[in-house]
Amino acid sequence: MFVVALGLVACAPSDRQASDTAAGGVAASSGVALTGAGATFPYPIYSKWFSDYAARTGVKINYQSIGSGGGIRQLAEGTVDFGATDSPMKDEEMASAKGGPILHVPTVMGAVVATYNVPGVSQPLKLTGEVLADIFLGRIRQWDDARLAALNPDVTLPNREILVVHRSDGSGTTYIFTDYLSAVSPAWKSGPGTGKEVQWPAGLGAKGNEGVAGQVKQTPGSIGYVELAYAKQNRLPFASMRNASGEYVQPTIESVTAAAAGVAQQLPESTDYRISIVNAPGKGAYPIASFTWIILYQNQADAEKGQKLLDFLRWALREGGSSAAALDYAPLPAEMVARLEQRLGTVTLGTRA
Repeated sequence: MFVVALGLVACAPSDRQASDTAAGGVAASSGVALTGAGATFPYPIYSKWFSDYAARTGVKINYQSIGSGGGIRQLAEGTVDFGATDSPMKDEEMASAKGGPILHVPTVMGAVVATYNVPGVSQPLKLTGEVLADIFLGRIRQWDDARLAALNPDVTLPNREILVVHRSDGSGTTYIFTDYLSAVSPAWKSGPGTGKEVQWPAGLGAKGNEGVAGQVKQTPGSIGYVELAYAKQNRLPFASMRNASGEYVQPTIESVTAAAAGVAQQLPESTDYRISIVNAPGKGAYPIASFTWIILYQNQADAEKGQKLLDFLRWALREGGSSAAALDYAPLPAEMVARLEQRLGTVTLGTRA
């Protein structure tokens, strides 16, 4: 189990000058590291951000990619400075957290893809949400099933058994995937349903996006779900999904952005940003898309660490989006960034207990 001994971190003077947030500046490091844990879905972009931010400011951010469920638990238990999740916390999870109210800060948007290893198939397969749900329900068991063949008339599908690969750990990627399946399949909604962890009717489990991608890559006949960057890094194909408008859409920055089109303008001022955008309406929208969130306490007990966390989040919101596209994430709309910065202004900085 990952445990962080926060008490071993030295505390620097409390009168250190804060960053000039209005100008986008960041504070110099005092040697105090930040610790975080959670989602594997955004790990590629977070890893780059933490490295770039350390090079610029000297502030080290230690992050454990253990899954959204682990990130939520560790923040709730107070063993990390921030968590990361692709699954917004439930009201009861927030109420039971030890440190008081929790803020959800969207950082980027990403896509979950159905990735597969089907020997002899070189072009992207077309899938609908209903067919995908029936594969993961164990109702469609062969690659040359009539329903798959009807969606892909120009593809010669092999007479091979389908092996489903799913996450074995509590996972925000699973939440996004099952949230989508619940939105398009009544059978899935009334069965496994939506969650970071569900009772899988078929298949075998693997830990993390890394584990699922690795299992699919080495297992002919398999299908799984991962964040887009993991499929690309492993050179795995992924399906074109039929969206709510009836189009077959590949996951791209543009199609993920289309899924979130108009969201920022429609959000009420009081929103806590726990928002689902799966199966979004509109032309060109990729249907298995989601925000991913960093979660933190509204009241930061350690003022110095709290300030450093706020400095990093403001930097990430203002400058992190420029590196998102290269790693297959979509940056947040500018109007949402402005509103999130206002929300960060409500965080209070206390003293170390």
